[in-house]
Amino acid sequence: MATQRIIVSNAKGGCGKTTIAITIASYYASMDKNVRLFDYDMQGSAVHWKNRRSDQYADIDVVDAARRPGNHMTRSWQMRVPVDTDVVVIDTAAGIDGTELAGMLQQNDLLVIPVLPSPIDIQATAYFIKDVLLIGKARKKQIRIAVVANRVRKNTLMYHSLERFLFTLKLPFVTSFRDTQFYNKSIEKGIGVLDMKTAKTHIDHEQWAPLIRWLDTPIEKNEAEIRPLFSEKVSS
Repeated sequence: MATQRIIVSNAKGGCGKTTIAITIASYYASMDKNVRLFDYDMQGSAVHWKNRRSDQYADIDVVDAARRPGNHMTRSWQMRVPVDTDVVVIDTAAGIDGTELAGMLQQNDLLVIPVLPSPIDIQATAYFIKDVLLIGKARKKQIRIAVVANRVRKNTLMYHSLERFLFTLKLPFVTSFRDTQFYNKSIEKGIGVLDMKTAKTHIDHEQWAPLIRWLDTPIEKNEAEIRPLFSEKVSS
């Protein structure tokens, strides 16, 4: 089976893409998949997260892609994908533009775009998606794109504004993630929120289920089932 490539990206910084990237990586590792996570963020957040990961959890190979390797390693060796890799997760740099992302996109990639419910984030995401489609030639490359709403509190004016914006996109609005400290707590432990199996994180597992299904759905079904999921319930 070919290696699955998942890119988490948005030109707007602070949208939670690293948290989503490491949650995806940790989930697939828990499913006995060989996972390689490329961290393009200059802060090295995913690298630091991996260093806090306990041996009781499945290993994840995290590459500090934002920095050149030392004298004993070439860049091509650093950026390689071993043949036994099942899933590649790419956490792009903050502030990436459409041209930079276009250079990363490959045929049949999965692109997850997180967006926050704020006017600035909504506008920045609209421009970013336009660049992905025009400059990145996403449709020509059969790139599958999904938008997820992050750090959401239900029944707020900005959440409804975000819903209206996402409804205008001919892209799947897959799910919404609530604003909760469980994400920070999972990062502190070097795990993902889906590794926290408690009654208090049950809602987070429910909110992640649609994205996991989307990631695991073959392209034919994904394209046939694109629709906004505004019936999703989001807890504050």
